[in-house]
Amino acid sequence: MKYDPEKHHRRSIRLKGYDYSQAGAYFVTICTQNRECLFGEIVEGEMRLNNAGQIVQSVWNELSQHYLGVDIDAFAVMPNHIHGIVVLTSVGAGPCAYPDGGQPRGVAPTMSMSLPDVVHRFKSMTTTRYRHSYTQNGFRPYPSRLWQRDYYDHIIRNDDELNRIREYIINNPLKWEFDRENPFSVNYNLDYKEYFKGIYER
Repeated sequence: MKYDPEKHHRRSIRLKGYDYSQAGAYFVTICTQNRECLFGEIVEGEMRLNNAGQIVQSVWNELSQHYLGVDIDAFAVMPNHIHGIVVLTSVGAGPCAYPDGGQPRGVAPTMSMSLPDVVHRFKSMTTTRYRHSYTQNGFRPYPSRLWQRDYYDHIIRNDDELNRIREYIINNPLKWEFDRENPFSVNYNLDYKEYFKGIYER
């Protein structure tokens, strides 16, 4: 079946009724719009970031510095998507001022961050930096937007699952040939839950 970003991402895939501001660890996957390979390439099982990929990596590294109650764990930038673990702590406080447009509007300083908040800030900051860079440094322009509207998340239930997901993220470049986001993979566009099933239920 041909991939249609609007059809496949119009409906929310968040867990219905779940409070995504709860303290805990969350595995997230975010894809570029139309799965454009903008961040570098895989060479002999190693992800080689270009300048755009380095921007994405740097924004991730800075999240916990600018947003109280948000910690980061394992992370990987792939050619057309990212995998990462976001940890929300019980000491939630509002985000600090951020120079790249990450400051939310109309949010009280004492309000804690939810997972959708974190993903939104990450998308916003990377998009702003990327846009500045392609106008000034000749980066490859992205389509209508840098990231797809939605994203995949999984609520991490225990330490065993956490360690398996960390291992998956770290080793992801080695398995690019079979990655569901690789347009040349036999797993391309496989259902997320089915694709990750082996990680969670191993």
